[in-house]
Amino acid sequence: MTGRGRWRKGLVGLAAATLLAGCGSVGGPSYDSGPSIGDRFSQLFGGRSQAVGEAPPPPRADEPTCPSVMIRQGASTYAVGLPGQEASGTSLRYQGTITRTARDCTLRDGEVHARLGIEGRVIVGPAGAPPSVELPLRVAVVAEGVNPRTVFTNAYRTTVAIPEGGNVAYSLVAEDIVYPVPAGAEGDSYVFYIGFDPQALKPEPRRRTKKR
Repeated sequence: MTGRGRWRKGLVGLAAATLLAGCGSVGGPSYDSGPSIGDRFSQLFGGRSQAVGEAPPPPRADEPTCPSVMIRQGASTYAVGLPGQEASGTSLRYQGTITRTARDCTLRDGEVHARLGIEGRVIVGPAGAPPSVELPLRVAVVAEGVNPRTVFTNAYRTTVAIPEGGNVAYSLVAEDIVYPVPAGAEGDSYVFYIGFDPQALKPEPRRRTKKR
């Protein structure tokens, strides 16, 4: 089973902590790390972001319905230990966490164009982190129900520079989320699922070509 397949399986029947954000633009993912991340989120999303567990602000009158955001079960942290050792205790090198999210949606030519921001921290462990680390994250749009359906999914990677002797904040903004406008009330079942996905760091297997 591929990394994407494992993600789809993990999205079924989730009961995860809700990360709601306010409800546009299109483009590739953008990344950042540093002390001004909170200001950057405010600039991008107009201050309509919130921490894990916070209630979302009321939607504006001119906004389309934008799915709520949830962390995939078991994917809220990303821990890396010393080679060949469990990522815990004195063997822990660093751990990535998710602390805030934000999102907005616009309608364009029969499609929803969404932008989703993830903010968090990289915490240095007892074993010490390298000068820079790579965080693997995945964003998915899922139509929940008896038979959940993945509408969109994409993996993202961001490199975070680690300051000497300290922890650091990071952010990622996925700006390439596009999916068809759901019919009728189907959009009420749509959810943004986010989380760390270590499989995203592994290269996709090469397809075998048939010999002629």
